[in-house]
This record gives sequence, structure tokens and C-alpha cells, in this order.
Amino acid sequence: MKAVILAGGFGTRISEESHLRPKPMIEIGEQPILWHIMKMYTSYGITEFVICAGYKQHMIKEYFRDYAMRCSDMTFDFTNGGYVTSHRDDSEPWKVTVVDTGLNTMTGGRIKRISRHIGDETFCMTYGDGVSDVPLDKVVDFHKNHKKKATLTAVRPEGRFGMMDMDGDAITAFREKNAVDSGWINGGFMVLEPDVFDMIEGDSTIFERGPIEHLASDGELMAYRHDGFWQCMDTMRDKEKLQELWDSGKAPWKNW
Repeated sequence: MKAVILAGGFGTRISEESHLRPKPMIEIGEQPILWHIMKMYTSYGITEFVICAGYKQHMIKEYFRDYAMRCSDMTFDFTNGGYVTSHRDDSEPWKVTVVDTGLNTMTGGRIKRISRHIGDETFCMTYGDGVSDVPLDKVVDFHKNHKKKATLTAVRPEGRFGMMDMDGDAITAFREKNAVDSGWINGGFMVLEPDVFDMIEGDSTIFERGPIEHLASDGELMAYRHDGFWQCMDTMRDKEKLQELWDSGKAPWKNW
């Protein structure tokens, strides 16, 4: 099974970093968040990826072009015509296709543009800015068992603001807002049938509106509920939180 990762947006809400690089290339622990997402899938045996690039897409291509070299011990022998020897290769067993899906293409259009790389196969799809400890094998099994066209992972994110507990007009306590206080949202980590390509009109289609809404109204969209860790990287505050978790050695999404 292949995993499609949407990695083409401008990342305007984290412009402190995204003016220099695509949002999925912003680093957590000296590796892009894109790498972390791919490592998650790899831990469940999914090693073939299609990256829907757009904004500064050349940087994503250059990253994978040089990936094996960065993971290896190298000898550059300039006494022998610059002959290069690789002594150790710790790169991943990945097959990565990076597709320039356009600068201003919407999410649905990006998915439509990579259909030729998927064919008639069931595939995974997620966003290039979020990590989770969701059990991806169980999401896939859930999808196969219900036999609908689409599955998304439903999550309840932590709120950005604290909560006040009240008794009438009296404030009884202040506390941090937790996931139970929030409703379910689309956390990505989807499994899709190739039928969804036919539901996307073109570059201007926002996948989360027309296609997803139609799938829901047709009874073809199911949610895998995940009560565990999930965090997107929309802002610098989000990035700093993810970096702190990584530095602590207890990053919840790291299962490799």
C-alpha cells in the first residue's frame, strides 16, 4: 500500500519558518516533520510514498536526492579524480515519488494530480504537518472491514486556552483544557479507495469540502476514533511543543 502526503501548501500561519522552506520541511529534532510522518508509516510496513509538492517543491526533491548521502559515511578521494565511496548506508527502505502538483492547487486537486501513481489500489493519505501515535495498521484493518470508500482518523485536539469551571455565575476552578473538552475533528491519516479520484473535479477542488462532504452524505465515509496523541504544526507554538517532546526523549509518535 502507498501513502500519499500532502506537502504543497504555503504554511502561512507559521511564516516565521515557511518563508524559508515548505512547511513539511520544517525540522523537529534535526529532521523535517515530513521525515517523522514517513517513519511512522514505515514502522507499519508502508515504505512507498507519493509526495504532493507545490510551494518550494525543489527543496523536497533535493532532500530526497541527497538523503542516502547524508545517512552514509563517505570518502571523497580527490587523488583519484574525485572518486566517491559510500561505506555505510543507514537510509530508509523508501521508494519516494515527489510530484509538483502546482503552486496554488487545492488539496483535492493535488490528490487528483497523483492518481496515475496510485492506479486502482487502496491507498493511505495524510497531511504533511501532523504526527500521532495512531495505530496505522488498525486504521487500515478498520477500513478493509467496513468496505466503504473512505476512512479518516477522528481526533480530539487539546485546546489552546484554559478552561473555567463554573457553578452558575461563580467560577469554581481554572484548569487546562483537555481533549475531552473538544469535539472530534479530521486528523488526517486516511485510507481511501481510488473511487475518490472521480469525485475531484480539478485543481480548485478542496478535498475536505466537496468530496469529503459527498462521501459522508452517501454513507461512504467512516471515522476511526483515536483518543491518543495527535498534534499538527500550524504555528511556532506547535513547533516548539513538538520539539520539546522530541528533546524529552518521549515523543509519543516515535514508535521506531
